[in-house]
This record gives sequence, C-alpha cells and structure tokens, in this order.
Amino acid sequence: MLETKPFAIPKREVWEAFKKVRANQGAAGVDGQSVKDFEANLENNLYKLWNRMSSGTYFPPPVRRVDIPKDGGGTRPLGIPTVADRVAQEVAKRHLEPLLEPKFHEDSYGYRPGRSAIDAVGKARQRCWRFDWTLDIDIKGFFDSIDHGLLLKAVRHHTDCPWVLLYVERWLKAPVQMEDGSIVPRGEGTPQGGVVSPILANLFLHYAFDRWMTTSYPRIPFERYADDIICHCRSLTEAQALWDALKARFESCGLVLHPVKTKIVSCKDYKYHGDFPDQSFDFLGYSFRPRLIRWPNGNGGVSFLPAASPKALKAIRQTIRGWRMHRWSNKSLLDLAQQYNPYIQGWINYYSHFYKSVLYPTLLRVDAYLVKWARQKYKLLRRRPKAAREWLARVKAANPHLFAHWRLMYGTGRTSGAV
Repeated sequence: MLETKPFAIPKREVWEAFKKVRANQGAAGVDGQSVKDFEANLENNLYKLWNRMSSGTYFPPPVRRVDIPKDGGGTRPLGIPTVADRVAQEVAKRHLEPLLEPKFHEDSYGYRPGRSAIDAVGKARQRCWRFDWTLDIDIKGFFDSIDHGLLLKAVRHHTDCPWVLLYVERWLKAPVQMEDGSIVPRGEGTPQGGVVSPILANLFLHYAFDRWMTTSYPRIPFERYADDIICHCRSLTEAQALWDALKARFESCGLVLHPVKTKIVSCKDYKYHGDFPDQSFDFLGYSFRPRLIRWPNGNGGVSFLPAASPKALKAIRQTIRGWRMHRWSNKSLLDLAQQYNPYIQGWINYYSHFYKSVLYPTLLRVDAYLVKWARQKYKLLRRRPKAAREWLARVKAANPHLFAHWRLMYGTGRTSGAV
C-alpha cells in the first residue's frame, strides 16, 4: 500500500537539503549530534525526518544559543539548530527561495544567490562618489526583534503551502537553550544561525524597508545586506528627514533604530565638509572615508573610498597572534604555509578588492612571526634577529608563492596602485 501523508513533501527534497547541510557542516545542536554522526545512520535519519514533516508531526527542538564576540566588543547571540532541524529548514528554504527571490529588491544583497557583500561594498563605493551624504542605519537587535505576526503575514502573502506555513511558525516559536542549560521561550525574533532565518529576515525587511523606500523615497538609493543598511542622500536636510521618517517607520514594524550607531556621514573630502563631525562609516568590514589617491595621470588627490576597517584588521591580528606560529618549531615552512594559507587567502579574497595596501601591514604580522619561528628552529639564527630577517627575505625571493600574502605583496599577485 502506498504511503499517504497530509503534506506532499518529496523524499528527494529532503535528500537535496541534507547535501546542502553536509556541505556547510556547522556545530552540533542541543542533541550534541554532528553532521558526521547524523550521516552514520543517514537513511534512517532522513526517512524519520521526512515521515514526520510529511505527517505534520515534526516539532523543532530548542535552538542551542552561543554568544560569539563582536569586532567592536560585546557579543552576538547565535542560535544553532540540530542537524536534523537544519535539514528540515533547508527543505522549507528550497520551497520559499524561488518564490521570494524574484520579488526582492535589486539592492538587497545579503544571503541571496549570485550576490555578495563585495557587490554591496562596490555599489556603495560608486554611490558615495555621486552623493554627498550617507545615512548609516543600525537596527538595534534586529534578529531578536522581528514581529512574528507581521512576518507570518508576509510569508502567507507569497505562499499558501500549508506545511511551509506550519513549520515556519513552529520554527519562530521554538525555544532557546541557553549556555547554562535553561530553556527560554521565544515570542519574537528569529535566531541568527538558522538555515531559514536569513530568507525570513530578508522578507521582513523587504516590506519594512525596501518596498517602503521604493514608494516613499524613490530618489534615495541604498544598499542593504541583511540588517546592514546604507542610504545615499543629496543633502544634509534630506538625510535628516529620512532619519526621522525611518524612525517612525521602523517603530510601526516593531523595530528600533540604534540611537548612537545610526548616523549621518559626509561623503566628500575635507575641502567641502571638513568641519562635519562624521566623515566615515563602516559597512561589511570596510571603512569608508576620504583617502589619498594617485590618479592614472600621475596627479594625487582625495577620494571617498573603502578599505579594510580597523576593527577587521584588529580581528585579523588577534587571529594571527592566536596561532602562536613561532612555537611550531617542529614543523617545516611548507607545513606552516599549508596550515595557514586558507586563512590568509580568505582575508585577501575579501579585503583586497578596494584600497588593498591598507591590508599589507597587518599581513606582515605573519612574517614577523615567521622570523620568530626561524629563530626558534635554527640555532644559528637564535641570537641574530637581523640574520633571521635576511633569511626570510631570501626565502621570499626564492619562493614568492609559498605564502598567500607573498603572492599579493611580492609576487605576480601585486598590482600597481593603492586602490
């Protein structure tokens, strides 16, 4: 006899969802089960999940909360679902994404296929040259403040699929297990870290911000990456009026603009707005501010440009220091390169798109630790720091591609010009 279920969820969708979860890996949830543990009994685990989702008896377990440090100090709460729950959420995301993607705004970049944070930074860079003023928007505790009623109304506007509506509501209401083991109910918000949370957050801000901006302020362009938002204005008066209007708009949606972190920024060089208090802002790990530049014709000047932010560079330096590379005297130089190049290349891939020279001094911290490593490893260099630096210079010349930042700074990866 064929199995009949209230909800027609293809088994293939559950399998495809698992493949995506497996590729992303991630930490274990409240059950302590890793992706590898889940895979050990894969057929049974996927069947059990499909059976419960199809019959309407799937109830998400609590989300494990961990607090991760923020670049600027403090912590950000992260919610970690179980592996099975991540698969279930991926099934729902695969249903919602084709429906929502065509509706989302062109300048919404976060967690969307074919778009990236670098795309958003690049667009902001172009617009900062054309618009004199920027409103840098910070929503206080956005992911913890999303109104469930408004969000479910938005989901129902785009789909009448009963199982999607049922499980989205259950995910929103799933309790949180704190680090001390206590269980806390949740009446609003969607936890950062959930598979379905980003698309739900995008949907909420699509109506709370994107569409509202399109109808109320169609001449003011913006870039939005999740809840990181930059608006470009033609005058200080326009920026102040937008700030006031957004404050009221967000309050009507249950959101609050951060009173300190939200600010108006002058995007011109010192010649025009030298006395304005805010002449820089951070966006997606980049700091935008007036910077010296040399044009192709050889002339110098000042332009409003992004570069890796001081907070981002500090975080990189802390990571490099945490490696304690100089203590690994039992390893070869090749071993160190293979171990740390993925990190270094990742930083280069992200932060070298704009004004890459700002990244160089921080990456040179790796070389400083390599000199210390050489002095620990080789007796002839132990008391001769200058000789150790000369040794490293010879290694760079002979193997300019060994470490990822050497390719950027000394090898064929380096290009002329600071921008």
